[in-house]
Amino acid sequence: MLFTPFEIKETVDMFLRYKLDIRAITLGVSLLDCASASGVETRRKIRDKLLRIAGPLARVGRDIEVEYGIPIINKRVSVTPIALVAASSDDEDYTPFARTLDDVAEELGIDFVGGFSALVQKGFSAGDRRLTDSIPEALAVTGRVCASVNVASTKSGINMDAVRHMGEIIKASAEKTAAQDGLGCAKLVVFCNAPEDNPFMAGAFHGPGEGESCLNVGVSGPGVIKAALENLREASFDELADAIKKTAFKITRMGQLVGMEAARRLGVPFGILDLSLAPTPEVGDSVARILEEMGLETAGTHGTTAALAMLTDMVKKGGVMASTHVGGFSGAFIPVSEDEGMAAAVRSGSIGLDKLEAMTSVCSVGLDMIALPGDTSAATIAAIIADEMAIGMVNNKTTAVRVIPVPGKKAGDWAEFGGLLGGAPVIGVKGPGSAAFINRGGRIPAPIHSFRN
Repeated sequence: MLFTPFEIKETVDMFLRYKLDIRAITLGVSLLDCASASGVETRRKIRDKLLRIAGPLARVGRDIEVEYGIPIINKRVSVTPIALVAASSDDEDYTPFARTLDDVAEELGIDFVGGFSALVQKGFSAGDRRLTDSIPEALAVTGRVCASVNVASTKSGINMDAVRHMGEIIKASAEKTAAQDGLGCAKLVVFCNAPEDNPFMAGAFHGPGEGESCLNVGVSGPGVIKAALENLREASFDELADAIKKTAFKITRMGQLVGMEAARRLGVPFGILDLSLAPTPEVGDSVARILEEMGLETAGTHGTTAALAMLTDMVKKGGVMASTHVGGFSGAFIPVSEDEGMAAAVRSGSIGLDKLEAMTSVCSVGLDMIALPGDTSAATIAAIIADEMAIGMVNNKTTAVRVIPVPGKKAGDWAEFGGLLGGAPVIGVKGPGSAAFINRGGRIPAPIHSFRN
């Protein structure tokens, strides 16, 4: 017999009781061969190529769900950063490229398309500038397009001109979607050390170092990890760590199975498996609740950073042993609006912006889905970005900022974004300004350890 009754029950419980799922299958597609001098012609080529390669994606995802009984929450596409693809075109405004991606996503029946992106860690090309300037309008007029801009890296340092510019772009995006609590900003990520193979939105893009196409998978299971710890409330940290690692191994093996099967049916290579504990607003699907299961009275209290560090490391160790192609982020996300436990901790005052920043030094990403007062200045937003980019640059890790200055709302108010994006209390920011610091411009040099060779 291949599986014992206990193993079968354990697997069924993972899906039915503890909300285990494949969070996303993301088909990465290179659009470099679509570039031409005509924007109209480039967009026609983009549409034709995506329909040809990604046409079966939604159907394949549904078929696997039915045959294997494994929920696949999102079917997505990521593309080559549009700033690279559109650079040779005759368009000054890249919003039409976003509209094309949005139309194709709707036709394909997928949830999101990522890659309205630019890589500006060392400087802006003309195409980069046109793309970033187009972001507010592009995200306001589309529903499924996600944007990202990489403004820093361990090798290049921090492009402070780009940081300042993105503070202004985030403010403009919020104003363009003010009627939806600044929803445009929920589809925009600013990165340090952005991975080229990330399956999670809003930061997914198909990096220029990737092949023609590949299938990347994002697996999530906060509820499963929490359940594994519920019977270990008197256990030592050694036992907790071992339980997390073993559970992460099981989750990753399931994701590997789905990813390889989906790639085979699509006729593309299997890329990477990203085992990230990506929460949702549903009760029982929270990273914050895992931290509390470890013994914290509430997420955000003293000890939270240590607990998150262990959780992230053990998830990665279990995942690496289960798959030969672990990539993307892999670890633990700590978004506020997408995690009911995190939102509750912010609402109770246990977590503020400073504590969230400290936690990002050990988690997988950064300041994620955080609602700010609508009157937060572009310079303050840029300063928040700069702090987070510094953590990523110095620690040689990916960090990101996805903040939403909610028009017309102040600290303590509630912002609602809907669906998997959830809702969050607006977090206050420090009063003293940072404008003189941000307005210096130029580049913060790369750290000394970036010169390893």
